[in-house]
Amino acid sequence: MTRRTVQLVGSLVAVVLVAVLLTRAIDASTWHQYSGDLVYYTGRHLSLVGISMTLAIVVGIPAGVVLSRPALARQAESFMQIFNIGNTVPSLAVLAIALGIFGIGDIPAIIALFLASLLPITRNTYEGMKNVPASLLEAARGIGMTNMQSLTRVELPNAMPIVVGGVRTALAINVGTAPLAYLIGADSLGTLIFPGIYLNNNQMLLLGAAGTAILALLLDAIVSAASRRWTTGSEVTP
Repeated sequence: MTRRTVQLVGSLVAVVLVAVLLTRAIDASTWHQYSGDLVYYTGRHLSLVGISMTLAIVVGIPAGVVLSRPALARQAESFMQIFNIGNTVPSLAVLAIALGIFGIGDIPAIIALFLASLLPITRNTYEGMKNVPASLLEAARGIGMTNMQSLTRVELPNAMPIVVGGVRTALAINVGTAPLAYLIGADSLGTLIFPGIYLNNNQMLLLGAAGTAILALLLDAIVSAASRRWTTGSEVTP
C-alpha cells in the first residue's frame, strides 16, 4: 500500500468512527425530530462552502502563480498580506463587517468565508511554484518551451500537491467557520448549533456539531481521493 492509499483509508476510517460515535451519542428521537432540518441545513451549509471555496480557488491559485513570478519576488510578501486579511481579523469581526456592508443573508456570509479561505490557497500555490526544482525550469527552457508552456506543463503539475494541501486547509477552515453564518442570517448547520445553545438543548446542539464534523471529514476525504488521482504521475519532467 502506498502512503497516499494509507492516508485515504485512514481518512475514511476516521469518518466512519466519528459518525458511529456521534450517532450513538444522539437520541433516536432527536434524529427523528430534526432529520428534515439536518438535511436542509446541510444542503445550505454545502452551498455556502461550495460557492465561497470556488471563488477562493478561482482567485487564490492565479494570485499565487502571479506572485511567484520573478518580477514580483521583492513585493510578494507585501501583497500576501492583502490575502491575509480574512485570517488576521477574527471570523466574527469579518462577518460583522460584511453584514454592515452587504446586509443580512448569504452574500455577506459567502464573502466572509471567501476571505477566510483565500490565504491558504494563495500561500500554498506561491510556495509550490517557488519550490519547483530549478533544474526542471532550465530543462524546459533548454528544449524550447515558452513561459506559458513551462508554467502549464512543468511548474503547475509539480506544484499541484502543495496547492491541493492549501485547498484542503482552506476547506477545513471554511466548513468550520460556516456555522457562524447563522449569526448574520444565513442558514447553515449553525442554525441547529446556536439555537441548541440558547435553548439549552444539548441534543440539538450535538446534532449540528456532528453534522459539521462529519461534513468536514467527508469533504476532506473526497478532495484527498480526487487529488490522489489527479496528481498521480502529474509531477512531470520536460
